[in-house]
Amino acid sequence: MSSHDEAAAVHHVHRDDVGARMGMWLFLFTEVLLFGGMFLVYAVYRYQNPDQFRAAALELNTGIGTLNTIILLTSSLTMALSIAAIQKGNRFLSVVMLDVTLLFALLFMVNKYFEWSTKFAHGIYPGSKELLGRPNGQILFYGLYYVMTGLHALHIIIGVVIILFMLVQVMKKKITSDNHVKLENAGLYWHLVDLIWIFLFPLFYLIQ
Repeated sequence: MSSHDEAAAVHHVHRDDVGARMGMWLFLFTEVLLFGGMFLVYAVYRYQNPDQFRAAALELNTGIGTLNTIILLTSSLTMALSIAAIQKGNRFLSVVMLDVTLLFALLFMVNKYFEWSTKFAHGIYPGSKELLGRPNGQILFYGLYYVMTGLHALHIIIGVVIILFMLVQVMKKKITSDNHVKLENAGLYWHLVDLIWIFLFPLFYLIQ
């Protein structure tokens, strides 16, 4: 074997883009099952307590919920633009779009912090005397609200960590126009996080 062949063998890295994509889709399927189960629990309790769910929902800040919906939808766009940019070999634009996506994620979490802080300031949180003194339907509503939006916020934080890692990879030229499946998978995860919020928003903020 020539020295050139030996060097090629050493530097060869096996890639299975199809397998990587399939693995991500399977992971996303488990996430759908997780939140799908919660949506089912929500549907049962809401059916049993429609008036109390409606009364509790009126106390949520629809303005913040709407703003966060716009923020996440826009972040999905910037994430997609980042992937499109790297596919075309535009590393600079891909980095910029990832930075903007991270900024939107931060804005979402800041809004969520202020929303939760307001509720806590009014004594409305799991186990509080204020909440436990309310009808059972409202207790269930807020229990589901904190669990489901809290779990979603955790997924946002995980998404931020993933996107930060992708940002470093793009900047180091480890993600390129012909090797970008990692960034695509990160985009799929982020789109799922946004999609989950699209369901959470009307379920908690737009009850009629």
